[in-house]
Amino acid sequence: MKSLISKEDLILLGYKEHTASSIIKQAKAFMVYNRGVPLYNNRRLGFVPRDVVESLIGVTFEDEE
Repeated sequence: MKSLISKEDLILLGYKEHTASSIIKQAKAFMVYNRGVPLYNNRRLGFVPRDVVESLIGVTFEDEE
């Protein structure tokens, strides 16, 4: 199962609210236009795949276990 990440998760990691929102918006646009998943063309959807966020910001998150 793919791990998902939200704006709130990014805020908990130390990103400011506007930056976290911007990252989620960019990840949603990437999913729609580059991967062809129209599901992410929804304003209410606030979760995106973690690997997309990691590739956008260039940071790999540690797994929580």
